[in-house]
Amino acid sequence: MQVLPALDLLGDDAVRLEQGDFDRVIFRQPIEEFMARIVATEPPLIHIVDLQGARDGALRLDVVQRCVAVARGIPLQISGGIRSIDAARDALDAGAARVIVGTAVWASFDALELFTRTLGPQLLVALDVRNGRIATHGWTESSDLDVDAALRLCREAGVARLHVTAIDRDGTMRGPDLALYRTACASGIAVVAAGGVRDDHDVDDLAEIGCEAAVMGLGYLPRLGLQLDS
Repeated sequence: MQVLPALDLLGDDAVRLEQGDFDRVIFRQPIEEFMARIVATEPPLIHIVDLQGARDGALRLDVVQRCVAVARGIPLQISGGIRSIDAARDALDAGAARVIVGTAVWASFDALELFTRTLGPQLLVALDVRNGRIATHGWTESSDLDVDAALRLCREAGVARLHVTAIDRDGTMRGPDLALYRTACASGIAVVAAGGVRDDHDVDDLAEIGCEAAVMGLGYLPRLGLQLDS
């Protein structure tokens, strides 16, 4: 079971938002400074979300390049504003190990299938869940697609790996939504879980369910020698 530290980006800062709300920034630090702290812990992979790119619908390639430069060879998975195959390839060419795509893959089943076929194991499909529905456009919009339907489409398209986020738990330190991740794991697709993961106990719970990895945001700060009032 892998623990993946999260680097959420807004402007030139690493931030933590509560429940994905851009008006509720509860932590902020310059990108390179925060990234260097993460790298020093030697994680197996770093989870990077460009919140600004997700909100604006455009990959900030320069930000990806900045993160790669500080990563010292640690693999990165990149998300935020990847709305086309070309943007995904740009991120991979810039040094990302894999990419997470949400909004673009949920435009249609053909889009989901195309991304899956083209990017293969370097793609994680984002299931960002709010009130049982898939959220898109940087979590600012909700689709009509529920979790069960989304999982069925992913199986049909041959998706290799899911990145599943319980939005209502994100940045809250309330613990993961185990019911959601249990449903996702039952699909037979590899699951990376995010949202509310606080500590090793939560990681153990997710491992028991069958998750492949857990993304840790606020819960990772003590490992970096940081607190919310830093």
